[in-house]
Amino acid sequence: MGPLAGENLAPRFPERFLARMQAWLGSEVEAFLQALASPYRTGLRVNTLKISPEAFQIRSPFPLSPVPWCPEGFVVEDLEARPGLHPYHAVGLYYLQDPSAMAAAILLDPQPGEWVLDLAAAPGGKATHLAARMQDTGVLVANEIQPQRATVLALNIERLGITHAILTNESPPRLANQWEGLFDRVLVDAPCSGEGMFARNPEAIRTWSLNRVRRSAALQKAILLEAARMVRPGGRLLYATCTFAPEENEEVVEAFLRARPDFDLVDPMRHPAFDRGHPEWIADGDPRLIRTVRLWPHRGPGHGHFYALLQRAGESRPHRPKPEADLPGRAQRALEAFWTETITQPLPEGGLILQGDQIYWTPMAPILWRGLRVLRPGWWLGRLCQVRFEPAHALAIALSAKAVHRVLDLSLDDPRVTAYLQGYPLEGSWESGWALIALEGFPLGWVRAERGRLKNMYPRHLRAIGWWKTQASKDLQ
Repeated sequence: MGPLAGENLAPRFPERFLARMQAWLGSEVEAFLQALASPYRTGLRVNTLKISPEAFQIRSPFPLSPVPWCPEGFVVEDLEARPGLHPYHAVGLYYLQDPSAMAAAILLDPQPGEWVLDLAAAPGGKATHLAARMQDTGVLVANEIQPQRATVLALNIERLGITHAILTNESPPRLANQWEGLFDRVLVDAPCSGEGMFARNPEAIRTWSLNRVRRSAALQKAILLEAARMVRPGGRLLYATCTFAPEENEEVVEAFLRARPDFDLVDPMRHPAFDRGHPEWIADGDPRLIRTVRLWPHRGPGHGHFYALLQRAGESRPHRPKPEADLPGRAQRALEAFWTETITQPLPEGGLILQGDQIYWTPMAPILWRGLRVLRPGWWLGRLCQVRFEPAHALAIALSAKAVHRVLDLSLDDPRVTAYLQGYPLEGSWESGWALIALEGFPLGWVRAERGRLKNMYPRHLRAIGWWKTQASKDLQ
């Protein structure tokens, strides 16, 4: 046997992986391996809850090219740019997401007002995209089983200003036992061997093996079956991986179709860069598997993904009780006093609850999630401090600047932006009370006016993150 295609590429891929890909891709394998080894180009998805793609393009500090299958998606063309360190990132104007991953929300196509579950949501790229496509209505449950990753998920949900999301930290079986047939759409972004991550993560190359592929496939089959229990009749289920192995893709879907004949594959939206599924790559492959979708790194932007869109037979909607307000009197009075003094829009109706000393607005009746590990039951409004209400950063970032009585709106080149994001107090002549700091009309966070100064309430865990730490503005030009 002669040398394998791509053997001289750096990083060096596992020989068994090279042989498998050469057998499947044939003449395309060299282009595939070159793309997989090329410098990674950052994907940027505009947060349409805050700004339109067209408006962001006008103000973008980075050169952008469109992602063909996602109207709000772009590729940052400058490899030296650092968009994750820009203040526009801090105010939630965009999420950095691989272009292949942007196809998930496009294919699942959630509608405003629906109930949607992202079963393995961290770090939050697909979940926040789903919320934007739902126009931040209905119910989005973003679940993550690993506590540390769930913390990152919470930060991203908050940064993008999402209010109709519930964050859970549970196993799929526990969720399925409580939420049988509850959701209109469910996303399973399954843990996988991560072959698509080779370009970004050398560790994925080092740990790759066929045994890992097979272990991943066994786990994926179990998770997918649990996820299916939570799809209502007539609802849709999207299975996704960022790997190329057919054992984790076509084979998992075929096993699922045998186990759940009440589901069938939907032939989804197609794009010229999308490849079909390959039933011929597995033993006795079901011909319906051609309805699945493969994204390859050499056919379009991104590191590659696999998708299978499934629909459950039938048509029925479960009873979903509406949440009712359940605030103790002192909490209600404290919240109303703050709201009247600070905010121009009406206080949210129903769903106001107190968890410990924290006040939330929840889009889902608590009877449906009690007993589960819930990190955030909805939009975090703030904390009750005896008889006083102290607003959360999540409240500020989800509001519009027009919704707050007192606003200090700063331009991008104003040095007070850097000072605020570093945690320094600002000068101000307002009387005592809460005010909003905004960047070009987009909320950055709270300040509290005290004796002629504006006390900085930007969260400590967010300070010193980003370009403002070193003021390395030339990195962003």
